Amino acid sequence: MAFLDATIVNIAFPSIQRSFPSVARSWLSWVLNGYNIVFAALLIPAGQLADLVGRRRVFMAGLLTFTAASLLCAIAPSAGTLVGMRIVQAAGAALLVPTSLGLLLGELPAERRIGGVAMLGASAAVAAAVGPSLGGLLVHASNWRLVFLVNAPLGAATFILGRRALREQRDLEYGRVPDLIAITLLAGTVSLVALGLTQGPNWGWGDGRVIASYAGATLLLGAFTVRARAQPWATTNLPLRIPSVRFANVAILVFACAFYGKILTDVLFLTSIWHYSVLAAGAAITPGPLITAVLAAPAGRLADRFGLAPIAGIGAIVYAGGCAWYAVRAGTRADYVIRWLPGTALTGAGIAMAFPTLTTAAVEALPARLYATGSGLNATARQLGGVLGVAIVIAIIGQAGAMTGHDAFVGAWVFTAIAAGVSAIAVLLLRQLGGERAPAGVAQAVAGEGAQARSSSPPR
Repeated sequence: MAFLDATIVNIAFPSIQRSFPSVARSWLSWVLNGYNIVFAALLIPAGQLADLVGRRRVFMAGLLTFTAASLLCAIAPSAGTLVGMRIVQAAGAALLVPTSLGLLLGELPAERRIGGVAMLGASAAVAAAVGPSLGGLLVHASNWRLVFLVNAPLGAATFILGRRALREQRDLEYGRVPDLIAITLLAGTVSLVALGLTQGPNWGWGDGRVIASYAGATLLLGAFTVRARAQPWATTNLPLRIPSVRFANVAILVFACAFYGKILTDVLFLTSIWHYSVLAAGAAITPGPLITAVLAAPAGRLADRFGLAPIAGIGAIVYAGGCAWYAVRAGTRADYVIRWLPGTALTGAGIAMAFPTLTTAAVEALPARLYATGSGLNATARQLGGVLGVAIVIAIIGQAGAMTGHDAFVGAWVFTAIAAGVSAIAVLLLRQLGGERAPAGVAQAVAGEGAQARSSSPPR
């Protein structure tokens, strides 16, 4: 549900606009960006909180928060209320994601953990990719409110299943209260960057408010860096001391920028240039997630045989080729089979190879004690990429008056192709590192803080 909701609202965006016609597109994009920003900022501290008070407990609390916020989004009377409830919804999602992986790893023997991470990464990619398709069906059946309302039965079913199936897990030896100052600095940095990107077309790129946004983001980022250096052995910072983990997260951040940016570009192109209905646009996007679902398991087996970095790099290149196909071939005349479907096949295959393997690479080199924190860091990188991708695409495509311009969409697809290509370069650097394990200093710090996360309490 968490990753589905990160993209399902994209297809509902035109319907949301029609409900709030007096609200500027750049401001209304915070229905998308607000979710991604808060989600990204809270993932790591949520993982730390789960280690401290119990993963099952935090998971269930996040589930209740997410479901309740979804209901409030469905009945939101104004754009401001909708944005506010999306932020609450994102907080619930942030509690769900790292605890999901932590609970999964606690049930798996060591030799199956990497496979479990890859499986969860593949399911997250499929969920994010299928969002527009499912959203198209729901919007066609009613309107954008049904996109949020559908989470109520899903949340209820998950809550019942979770109470029966999940057992409590926590780190009995060590737990640290999340660094609220670092959280605030990170969220502020990303928020100001996204503000400058989304409002640039409205205010003008040389406007003082845009410049102030970037200047403020630079200052906050500097303060965040100083804060991190002051606590070099904080659990949040330990994974970044491993080079392969750094490059894997850089790669997935840039790839997510291309991934989320392309989803929004596709939806807006199909509805405004080819004049598809929302339902038809959702159906047009559906083959991509289906291809991802079919190829995810074979891609994982190839990664086991040939290594994570080669498969992830090939996936990023294939995805870039799909984006380039759209930029060159998707003209103003609708021709789905000839001009659209080949690009969908390429991007679907690229996602299957890149997303799960990059997720695995981001935690493979970590000691077991840092799996949950590494998962939170990886998910944070993915969501930050989503924020930047959506913001940049909105900036390239512009406002409603520019939506009839085909060249703007070509520019957006070129951007996503370049981003995927840059991700492939980061993967090549990752391969040179050979999936390094944690340096001795990191291992010593981990041991000093209380080595392994342990399980407590029998299943209920």
